[in-house]
Amino acid sequence: MSTLYSSFNASISGLNANATRLSAISDNIANTGTAGYKRLTTSFHSLVLSGGGTGAYMAGGVRATNSRLIGENGALTVTGNATDLAVNGRGFLPVTTQAAIGSGAANMPLMLMTTGSFRPDSQGILRNETGMVLLGWPTGADGTIGTPPRDSMGSLQPIQINRDRFTPEPTTEMRLRVNLPATETRAGSDGAARTLTTEYYSALGTTERLGISFTPDVPATGSSNTWTLQITNPADGNAVLGEYSVAFADSMPDAGRIVSVTQAAGAPGGAYDPATGALLIDVDGQEIAIDLGRPGQADALSQMASSFEPVALERDGAPIQSLIGVEVDANGNVRATYDSGLIRTIAQVPLVDVPNPNGLEALDNQAFRVSAASGPLFLWNAGDGPTGQIVGNALEGSTTDVAAELTSMIQTQRAYSSNAKVIQTVDEMLQETTNMKR
Repeated sequence: MSTLYSSFNASISGLNANATRLSAISDNIANTGTAGYKRLTTSFHSLVLSGGGTGAYMAGGVRATNSRLIGENGALTVTGNATDLAVNGRGFLPVTTQAAIGSGAANMPLMLMTTGSFRPDSQGILRNETGMVLLGWPTGADGTIGTPPRDSMGSLQPIQINRDRFTPEPTTEMRLRVNLPATETRAGSDGAARTLTTEYYSALGTTERLGISFTPDVPATGSSNTWTLQITNPADGNAVLGEYSVAFADSMPDAGRIVSVTQAAGAPGGAYDPATGALLIDVDGQEIAIDLGRPGQADALSQMASSFEPVALERDGAPIQSLIGVEVDANGNVRATYDSGLIRTIAQVPLVDVPNPNGLEALDNQAFRVSAASGPLFLWNAGDGPTGQIVGNALEGSTTDVAAELTSMIQTQRAYSSNAKVIQTVDEMLQETTNMKR
């Protein structure tokens, strides 16, 4: 009788196991259209019982376990939102909850996602519709992120785009190319200065001016081939920012090219560096490198012929500008585009990798959490190491294969019915045993 009862119990375990499998199938089918959903798979494990030394076989039955295949990648779908992000390959986007940010928690919970439709909220923080906030490393004033720790989320911060909504790009370098008339440094010339005005962008985003003058050094006899360069600030009563003596060659092979640039004694400004061809001036605390060209270089200040001709007055930087768009490139760099045409990196989104992605703990909203089974995390630059790349304007689809799930459902239904039939048969056999008393 114990053998008969073991068949009864084994079939009951079969019913439970197939019910578990059907639950996983129903979950998979329900999430066919869920972006970033990772399908469940059910494994059956046999149970073997000892006959207790009687020699009779005892049916052990079966148990079922569900596993989520987090390491599988779904197909990517193109969207129209630049901050719809998907990971093409291995790795996860770091996210946290909006509730944790709103509470001001010092230690935000780290969660992982393979895709998300992120959009700025009222504070400019990128989050998806379920309240998951995208994390990354903000850049410094020089556009770099430094050397953040890679084995923890301590330096990760919410990506906030409105902190750079209006940003100036102050001028740090200017390129000055002018031809000076060789005839003006000869004896008997009138010694009149040649002047021009150029603009630069201040740290406040305003457009300011610099005055530049070239005064020939007129000798009593012959030709000096030397000019006095003076840089002034018109906004400060033409205060002198720098004064230099520029000498040119008058014979081949460097005729008309710079020989030397010498700073006037006691004059403000930085010394001329012949290795770079630049000198440094300070305008109200803003340092600007003025590139005159290197000695002997053709592309530099020149002294030829009898005409004063500005060839190039160029500067870097831009005035105050408005943010018009944000996108994330394949390496995770969050790039802001401004109406002036400037593109600036404001943050970088790393990819999180763990030794065993399938060991991650699954959470709501297609999010995951590091666990003992997954192993420790490491933050990679997207595209480096084992990680894939970040794709903007895309979402990762569900990994559910509906045809395969329907096939599994038919198999599960048949298996469930068969186990139920065994229970019915055992019941009939027990009934026959009972009837033997009559």
